Amino acid sequence: MTAPKGTFDTLPPDSARFLAVRDTLTAPLRRAGYGYVETPVFEDTAVFSRGVGESTDVVSKEMYTFSDRGGRSLTLRPELTAGLMRAFIEHRLHDGALPVKLWSVGSAFRYERPQAGRYRHFTQVDMEALGTDDPALDAEVVALGVQGFRDLGLTDFELQLTSLGDSTCRPQYRELLVAYLDKLDLDEETRRRAAINPLRVLDDKRSEVQAQLGDAPLMVDHLSDSTKAHYDAVRQHLTDLGVTWVEAPRLVRGLDYYTKTTFEFVHNGLGAQSAIGGGGRYDGLSAALGGPDVSGIGYAVGVDRTMLAVQAEGLDIGVSAGVQAFVVPLGAEAKRLAVKLVGQLRQAGVAADTVYGDRGLKGSMKAADRSGASHIVVIGDRDLAQGVGQLKDMSTGDQVAVPVGELFERLRESVGA
Repeated sequence: MTAPKGTFDTLPPDSARFLAVRDTLTAPLRRAGYGYVETPVFEDTAVFSRGVGESTDVVSKEMYTFSDRGGRSLTLRPELTAGLMRAFIEHRLHDGALPVKLWSVGSAFRYERPQAGRYRHFTQVDMEALGTDDPALDAEVVALGVQGFRDLGLTDFELQLTSLGDSTCRPQYRELLVAYLDKLDLDEETRRRAAINPLRVLDDKRSEVQAQLGDAPLMVDHLSDSTKAHYDAVRQHLTDLGVTWVEAPRLVRGLDYYTKTTFEFVHNGLGAQSAIGGGGRYDGLSAALGGPDVSGIGYAVGVDRTMLAVQAEGLDIGVSAGVQAFVVPLGAEAKRLAVKLVGQLRQAGVAADTVYGDRGLKGSMKAADRSGASHIVVIGDRDLAQGVGQLKDMSTGDQVAVPVGELFERLRESVGA
């Protein structure tokens, strides 16, 4: 038996790095007062078809959709925002103080062609700030994403930024873009997608399409006075927050719900799959899902992609020892003492472990060495007869005999617990 195509298992020691990356990315959100939310990994299909957008590859080609035993059409979530918005509406969070600040982390699923950095099962950190159309909030959201990457030690990434306008200017721009696209040599499938959302064509990666888009009108050049003022304010707040960016007027995210501020985090060491996260404002998403017409902004960051970025920069993330103290018992009586001592240490907050199974001294010491523990206690029959255990500091190599009754306190003090 093997894992399904396009999926993978995260195992030790890589799992320690995965947890460290995930927790580092979410720490800025917790510090900023965002509350944790957990939603189902599957939703009614309409949550994604109406929320993400019919013109997107995600909805048209990549969703895992199935009928349950009651005949309901359900879909494994291809992203987390639409499900969070559904929960926001269903539980009437909009009736409370605004903005509502939420974050989540979990698996998402897309039927894509597997390649490095692009899988059918992946993990995202997702955050949303809902209910307020304030450019200062846009800047906060963007800056929190940047902070997560900085906290990991990443330096070779950039923030790409643009504005996709809103209902005050998007219709007129759409007419200009449609007129331009009508003159191009596009296949029928591309024209079908363009009829639903012409912006999707700007995001087409095929060289034969991009070659025809050199003079295409850009949304950022046709912003209304209000959306331009909004974008100017976002950029001023980002400057005040010490966040730098690259203007990306052709940036089109892979989901249809974005308006106004739109951004992507790109790492320079990942080749074709360079995006490690992104997001933007989506002022019409709540209404599209049957909720109140309230604004929102958020982003999603790929934990798996970010791990690749960490590796590309050679950063040591999450490689600390799994345990601090390791007890090696030699004999049945010593085993009882070891199990008790390890239990006491764990209750006191010390990461501790011991040997299980029938192992001799050599095998037990190998296990102790693999654990990465900073301090090791060896207890043999001769030691017990003298009422002591041998405590060794692995960083210095120093070893001392410690009375059995003092081992717990000495170990706790030695590891700084």
